[in-house]
Amino acid sequence: MWRDGKLTTIVLFLPPAVVLFTVFVIWPILDAAHLSFFKWSGYGAVTNFVGVKNYSVLVANPIFHQSLLNSIKLILASIFLQIPLALALALLIYRKTSVNTAFRLIFFAPYILAEIATGLIWSFVFDGDYGITAQATAALGTDPIYVLADKHFAFLAIITVIVWKYFGYHMMIFIAALQAVSTDLLEAAEIDGARTWQTIIYVKLPLIMHAVKLSIFFAIVGALQVFDIIIPMTNGGPSNSTHSIVSYLYTFGLAQLNVGYGSAVGVVLFVLCITSAFSYKRLVMDGRARR
Repeated sequence: MWRDGKLTTIVLFLPPAVVLFTVFVIWPILDAAHLSFFKWSGYGAVTNFVGVKNYSVLVANPIFHQSLLNSIKLILASIFLQIPLALALALLIYRKTSVNTAFRLIFFAPYILAEIATGLIWSFVFDGDYGITAQATAALGTDPIYVLADKHFAFLAIITVIVWKYFGYHMMIFIAALQAVSTDLLEAAEIDGARTWQTIIYVKLPLIMHAVKLSIFFAIVGALQVFDIIIPMTNGGPSNSTHSIVSYLYTFGLAQLNVGYGSAVGVVLFVLCITSAFSYKRLVMDGRARR
């Protein structure tokens, strides 16, 4: 072990990594769990112990229920809208040509935009007085439509923006997987008389299923953490109907100087993320290995 340098590498690189992980990941998680049992504004000593009151208030809060439901909607939209759209486009433009390269750049461009910038841009697009929506209604001669001020359409607008922004990321994952598929298999399928849709279903999709599973995993975890797009678009409104769990944490925890309550929300979010991640990995991503 000494001769091949493995022990030296471990001694040199493992302790700094463990220290950084402990300071920036483990310690904040434990501290948040500790603060969740207190009523604390973020200033002064942490002395007002309230037990599980923050959690009982959280469970009984209808706005949190709506936030949780919205996060579930985001997960479903990511899986059943975003992933199929990304996969369909990847199948169309995965081959290495100059035209396909241009389309990849166009479709991937929204992912490069910062979330705050994306939210601000689309809040202008949906603005009923000055944005593109206003211009469209004026051209049609109809009354202005205030999409982000309508409970029925505001969250649909958020879902649309999230699908638009992140589908390019998943598309690139699928393109990389498709380019790794052996051309010999595709040629064999063509010689055997397989049609295009048969080649996709019986050859390409099974061979890139590992990428699809990984992409769905990223989509689930990402949907649970949506925040930066919601705040500039609706700030959780109208009437707190478009909050995600994270924007709910920010609005009713940090912004209102109720750090103890916000910590309780953070603990619930952490448990949801960890449970979803490990359950998905065990039931879906590891299922192939067991079979």
